[in-house]
Amino acid sequence: MAAVLLTGTLNRVMIVELGMAASVVAAMVSLPLLFAPFRAMIGYRSDTHRSVLGWNRVPYIWFGTLLQFGGFALLPFALLLMTGGGQGAAPAYQQTAGEVGALVAFLLVGAGMHTTQTAGLALATDLAPPQARPRVVALLYVMLLAGMMVSALVIGRLLADFTPTRLVQLVQGAAVLTVVFNLVALWKQEPRVRRIGEAAAPAPRQPFRAVWARFIARPRTLRLLVAVGMGAAAFGMQDVLLEPYGGQVLGMSVGATTALTALWALGMLSGFAYAARAQGKGADPHRLAGYGAVIGIAAFCCVMFAGPLMAPGLLIVGAALIGCGCGLFSVGTMTAAMALADAQASGLALGAWGAVQATCAGLAIALGALMRDGIGALAAADALGPVLAAPATGYAAVYASEIVLLLGTLIALGPLVRGSDPAELDLSATSSSRFGLSEFPI
Repeated sequence: MAAVLLTGTLNRVMIVELGMAASVVAAMVSLPLLFAPFRAMIGYRSDTHRSVLGWNRVPYIWFGTLLQFGGFALLPFALLLMTGGGQGAAPAYQQTAGEVGALVAFLLVGAGMHTTQTAGLALATDLAPPQARPRVVALLYVMLLAGMMVSALVIGRLLADFTPTRLVQLVQGAAVLTVVFNLVALWKQEPRVRRIGEAAAPAPRQPFRAVWARFIARPRTLRLLVAVGMGAAAFGMQDVLLEPYGGQVLGMSVGATTALTALWALGMLSGFAYAARAQGKGADPHRLAGYGAVIGIAAFCCVMFAGPLMAPGLLIVGAALIGCGCGLFSVGTMTAAMALADAQASGLALGAWGAVQATCAGLAIALGALMRDGIGALAAADALGPVLAAPATGYAAVYASEIVLLLGTLIALGPLVRGSDPAELDLSATSSSRFGLSEFPI
């Protein structure tokens, strides 16, 4: 729900209905990414948190929920204050107050989302037995995607007749639902640990810097995080360009380009289903992530050649393949991250995965938009020659860059695939150190 509001609904409302500059909107929507690099530290703190109530993950999920609620409660009023509610330009002091309020609101929402996601993933990992974790990961992704699809439909319907009052009601309704859903999700999920007496006191917490240095020093860890970053950037760079590409280059209607998003979602669901089924049978998650990258290369080739060939069918196939490849890559790399940490360090491993994934994807989205605008402007000015003086040139540059990034992802994943380099993989050590509470009575 929060992702749809931040990257879709509010994006459009701020530009069209409230008349804000696109650059200002892009800067505000990207503010939550500033908190993404702290996910690793949040995960580690949730691993080692000492709660008088006996919980590790619950306090972080709860306070992340409160941060998200506060941001959404403040956000619509800040936007209306900054823009005058669509009733003309607001005074300078009012604009300044609105900008400060919007800045704080977006930061609160971003901090809440990343805190809740990181601690929630770690809690799910703690509760799931090792053999069930691939299915759990796939289920979490499916629920995320289903929630985004349902939220998009409901929010779009509610804002069909836009008014400033309706915007306030919608965003604050999302804030209330966030608290309600997270409370329901938390109920009796994490078992309480009762510490009685000094003998049961936890060991002193080690500094995060020292724990992170040991974690990142493992040869498999750094290589996997590099692969995650490059793959996330490759699949994320085209997030805001696929539908404009179909409309501007291929002349597809609004309904047809909207269907591309549905095909992308369907492809991603198929990737989730296959990844869960394959890993349930013992497939190597690194190999599955590599399959996702290969499918992504084929997908971006289809999309890139759809423009010169004027073949909307190629774009449709490419959109479905992008979703399938992204689904395989995401589930594969997250499951691989689950095998990186020790028994009590699931939050650190998943926090590192989330930090790299979110940061690289967000930066790639911004870079892709800048690349399309810059190269497209050069092509339109005939600075690249008559052959490239076409609207598709800027888009093609982005898709070619994504193919290069996916090739780099395959190079990074290669030695991690089981059997490619036994000396580096050290399979015996890995299998004996799968994290999670293996003795948890399920």
